[in-house]
Amino acid sequence: MRGRWNELSRPTQWAWMVPVVAIAFALPYLNFFPLTTEPGNNWALACFSMAVYALVAVGLNIVVGYAGLLDLGYVAFFAVGSYTAAMFTSPDSPLTKIPYLWTLPIAIAITMFFGVILGVPTLRLRGDYLAIVTLGFGEIVRILATIIPAMKGQVGFQNVGRPPGTDANGVPIFSNSAGVPWYWMTLVILIVVMLLVGNLERSRVGRAWVAIREDEDAAETMGVPTFKYKVWAFAMGAGVGGLSGALFAGQVGFVNNQSFTVQQSILFLAAVVLGGAGNKVGAVLGGAIVAYIPLRFTAIADYKYLIFGFALVILMIFRSQGLIPAKMRLLAFARRAMHWTPAPPPKEKPAGEGDAS
Repeated sequence: MRGRWNELSRPTQWAWMVPVVAIAFALPYLNFFPLTTEPGNNWALACFSMAVYALVAVGLNIVVGYAGLLDLGYVAFFAVGSYTAAMFTSPDSPLTKIPYLWTLPIAIAITMFFGVILGVPTLRLRGDYLAIVTLGFGEIVRILATIIPAMKGQVGFQNVGRPPGTDANGVPIFSNSAGVPWYWMTLVILIVVMLLVGNLERSRVGRAWVAIREDEDAAETMGVPTFKYKVWAFAMGAGVGGLSGALFAGQVGFVNNQSFTVQQSILFLAAVVLGGAGNKVGAVLGGAIVAYIPLRFTAIADYKYLIFGFALVILMIFRSQGLIPAKMRLLAFARRAMHWTPAPPPKEKPAGEGDAS
């Protein structure tokens, strides 16, 4: 199926995607129990949570799926984005207040800066060592939010800002209980980010990331500046994580240090692995599933880590590349090139060699 999809022209692919996008926008109104949430839960807010997790998974997929860098502390960038929105809009913050929508690009810029700050000294490491460092970075951010008085620890920031606008009755359009506007705004942002990531995937940068993921030493031998591209992956992934954190803070309206734990970071990573590392559509699917299951089955929500752990074990046994595996175009072209390249002619033996008898 993937091969047939790749053979279609770009306008044909867009034509197929139009109904999918239309269904995605209509999703808050397609609340059919028992496929959606349980009675009493807000399905529109559940759709928003699914969209936020999908956006997080797309950002983490840049780091883990494309560049092959194991990041266990991605929740730190999510937290930085949330605190950026809170500290620039909440009345509990001493900083100058700005409109909420302005905090979105600011959150992207600040988290990209943090991504570079983390990446430059640590991306010389590989594998488990890099995972341990990123895990520590995630805990450092949470601890700093606890001990720095300006970040208010468990008390946190209330009344975080939201986009402007009211309806005919004077009720804010983007209230904390209005899931549809928040979902639609997040979905638009998600689509834009996916388009940008898709173009990036097909660019020289994306090919360099795939080369680093498959064999970093070989990529560096072939002239790929691996360290530079790894820092780029960290910065871009961090920017998407900060953007999703700012959206989360605006909808919830409250931010404190209890929302950004190691377990949350593991769920983000589980979303990428479940959907298919290296495939942005798989990341969206994995993020939506990770957010949906605890909201649908609230009676067993406390066991979500056990459930996802068991599901990942089963997935790794029967479908190790995820629900939607990455398209291995570069490796496929390399295999074809080996068949296209003519075999070298046999070497001629020097005169007199082999005539000893």
